[in-house]
Amino acid sequence: MTHTGIVGEYEQVVYELSEKIVAAQKPIRILDALKWDKSVEEYFIKSKYKKLPPIDKEYYRQKNPLSFDPDKKKAEFHDIDKSIRRQLGQYSGVGSIMQRMCYEYCRVIDMLEARGTSRFTEISQELYGSSADAFHVGAPTLKDLATLVTNTLAKIKDKVKTDADVPRYTSADAVAMLSERLGVYFSDRKNIRVELSDGIIADAAAGADRIKIHDGLKFSLREIRTFETHEGWVHLGTTLNGMSQPICTFLSKGPPSSTVTQEGLAIITEIFTFSSYPGRVRRLTNRISAVNMAEEGANFFDVFQFCREQGLDEGDSYQSTIRVFRGSTPEGGPYTKDLSYSKGFILIYNFMRLAVQRGLVKRIPLLFVGKTTLEDLHILSDLLDEGIITPPRYVPPQFTDIAAVSAWMVYSLFLNRLDLKRLALDFKGILQ
Repeated sequence: MTHTGIVGEYEQVVYELSEKIVAAQKPIRILDALKWDKSVEEYFIKSKYKKLPPIDKEYYRQKNPLSFDPDKKKAEFHDIDKSIRRQLGQYSGVGSIMQRMCYEYCRVIDMLEARGTSRFTEISQELYGSSADAFHVGAPTLKDLATLVTNTLAKIKDKVKTDADVPRYTSADAVAMLSERLGVYFSDRKNIRVELSDGIIADAAAGADRIKIHDGLKFSLREIRTFETHEGWVHLGTTLNGMSQPICTFLSKGPPSSTVTQEGLAIITEIFTFSSYPGRVRRLTNRISAVNMAEEGANFFDVFQFCREQGLDEGDSYQSTIRVFRGSTPEGGPYTKDLSYSKGFILIYNFMRLAVQRGLVKRIPLLFVGKTTLEDLHILSDLLDEGIITPPRYVPPQFTDIAAVSAWMVYSLFLNRLDLKRLALDFKGILQ
């Protein structure tokens, strides 16, 4: 079937292969496959938060079976991979992106088959990383970041809070406010929806054409602003940009490697729009600490106690701990996706600095062209020049003005060369 607007054989082949990937990944819903049902929470509450939830491999098989045949689905991706090589060749740029997607989806299926076993965490670390991973030789790790942030935020605790931090808005209020704001941002689309949901772990989550807000909660103005930029401008925006692609429709779907880029892009957008705040940063770095604890042998109860020590109540502590152990067992290793936020932020920020340094600033808006992966940007730049992909329609204003971004990054390049410890000694008299 020829797609409207495609005139060449090459474009048609890319489109058809892309559509095969989109169709093949459709039943794979990672977070849904990792869920624990309500009875687990009820058991934990009944034990007065003293007994570990009874989760093992058999639990997932009986309570949350996969909606597809794993072997058949992997065979389907292997067939698509073969078709890519045979029709596009071994060294095709767009082909290499699609082949990696096929490989990653197969590894995702392996991970889902390993739910409730030690292999689950091993594959999760392969796909999303570990808290002990280095960014380069001799560099600090995500665990080090969590330690630094925790120590720093402790010094400004309660010194930066304003009326914008008071959680006075209901979930319904948040829905109304976000509906109005995103209606302006996506002014040319009439089908964007913001709705209440009680089936999500997170406070907010973005889908293909909607944002879900956790029902029954109270939010501050700052939190609602982060939903707007994080879930709306980035996650929903990049999905819509990917869906608008006439040929490379695979850009509307994201394997794990794109999750790191997506979450990092969402966090850096929060920072660039001054939407983030210390409580938000603390929550993200607490996730690193919790994952690290589980990687080093802590169990569900240990992480739950850690969350309580951070000031969360029992309900929030339970939900935060589930994020770490979903897909695994209460005494097994973690699901490491929550590292993506901080890991992605660091990778993207440094990419932007280096892009400015090397005169490649026009690649920065391409981060929003769809569910991108950082290492593919050079290929996507070539595809844009060839007309195989179209520029992203929805890009936050902070990223469309690459002149302003460039000024920020130029100063950042210099500031990174200064010795903060030396400065601290020189500034000692000023900072007393």
